[in-house]
Amino acid sequence: MEIPYIVKARKDTGLTNSKIAIWLFLASEVMLFGGFFSAYVFMRIGADYPWPERTLPVLPGLINTFILIASSVTVVFAWAALKLRKWRQFQIFMGATVLCAAIFMCLKAVEYNVKFHHQAVRLNDYSIIEGHLDYKKDKDKNYIKKDGKKIEYNLINIKAESVIFSTVRFHKPWVEQILEQAEEQGSKMVLTEPYQGADGRADAKTTYVEAGTELSLDLLLKIREQHLKARAHNQKLRADALRCAWQIAKDANPGKRGWEISDQVGVDAEKLKPDMLTEMGAISFKIDSAAKLSFKPKNIKEADGQSRLRDDTVIKGKLLESPMKFHHVDAIDFQYLAMKAVQKGIDPMVAIENSWIIQNADFAKEAWEWHCEEVEKLEKELAKQDREPTLKDRYRIGWKEFSKKAEQEGMTDMGDWTILEEFKGPNYAARGEETFPHLAVPRGEIAFASKFVPQWNTYYAIYFTITGLHGLHVIGGALVLGYYLFFGRRMYETNPEWLANRVEVGGLFWHFVDLIWIFAFPIFYLM
Repeated sequence: MEIPYIVKARKDTGLTNSKIAIWLFLASEVMLFGGFFSAYVFMRIGADYPWPERTLPVLPGLINTFILIASSVTVVFAWAALKLRKWRQFQIFMGATVLCAAIFMCLKAVEYNVKFHHQAVRLNDYSIIEGHLDYKKDKDKNYIKKDGKKIEYNLINIKAESVIFSTVRFHKPWVEQILEQAEEQGSKMVLTEPYQGADGRADAKTTYVEAGTELSLDLLLKIREQHLKARAHNQKLRADALRCAWQIAKDANPGKRGWEISDQVGVDAEKLKPDMLTEMGAISFKIDSAAKLSFKPKNIKEADGQSRLRDDTVIKGKLLESPMKFHHVDAIDFQYLAMKAVQKGIDPMVAIENSWIIQNADFAKEAWEWHCEEVEKLEKELAKQDREPTLKDRYRIGWKEFSKKAEQEGMTDMGDWTILEEFKGPNYAARGEETFPHLAVPRGEIAFASKFVPQWNTYYAIYFTITGLHGLHVIGGALVLGYYLFFGRRMYETNPEWLANRVEVGGLFWHFVDLIWIFAFPIFYLM
């Protein structure tokens, strides 16, 4: 049976089945992205912190805009070529469309990669420092690598005396990490007290592990297995006893409902105690000579004396200095600090001068004094147009400002930033350490730290959500159009009009993808 209106349109609507379907689908997509854009606008209006503005590099976004517009034109030309039965032209234009999609995604990947490696930290006084973290080096100043990746200088260091593992929740990679670090320092971790376990039988209480046994992953796995067996055995005993108690209560009170006799139901723990197996929820290991253990900040809640990993492993010992070391600082932002100062009735300039970074980093103090002079010049220029500097102009020193300062002081003669820097950020090697100096931030001064990812703030959360979802639409649309390009020959030879209809539907979706980006570009990149 042939399905009607696949090739020929309905006379009453002038539409084929596929065109009706794509319009319904696009209507749902409009509601989806409309909700995202509306949420962005309302969150920006009601934000309780300085909303990032003109944060993203404009050039990559602008290029991507023209790329998508060009691809919308080429997909129309590809459809027109099919209508004219010109297969070779169709291949050229459709190939150009798919190529534009690939270039778009490559530029977006570069942009994402920069964000994933750019570090930001908010201090306790609400000032913000941005840049790239340093990496750990050995005695010969070679980068230390683990699993092929360099280790960032952003670790919590503890002089550990003992470690207490949860017998059920311990995370294998962290156990291996602790063992590896202890072994490198020649320290041994041994069991503090004997472990009492059982194999699930009420008459089989046995000491499986003696005190002084050295820690190993296999040992913890064995202990976890025994603990889970003991827990299952004890749960079964309690369930059977409770079931029996309910039956006795029902027999003694015929005709009554469960809730009426619930106060008569109970389990005598003392009677069950002889048959219960020992459950040890935690097991402790002492370190014969205190070892320095290091963990990523996201994996541990540090405190002097006792810190806790996310798998409930407890590290007992002294919290060592664990600074966050920036290899290069390329931005200092006082907008949040200034806003908080105004709320407290404090002069923002006084609050900035008393901030930690101004008080403790000479380069920051010099940069701020230079920036204040530049703001005065900007105020005079804008006053002629009856305008004034924005909060970003007043209170943020970006990498371009750092570069301008270095050029004025003769520290570098690189001149204006290059096009490549618009994509990948400042060229630290060419501009020198004088332009973007090093900085070590004490752990106690850090209120919050993150890469430029959704965790950092609401702006980046929505940015990655919308642009990521849009990128998936680009990939999906490119795959469909690519299928018509590489596998549409047989369809063209048997029923060219059907292929033309499919390409038209794919083109409608592609135009929608272009339209979404035209909205996203000014909202994220220009405003």
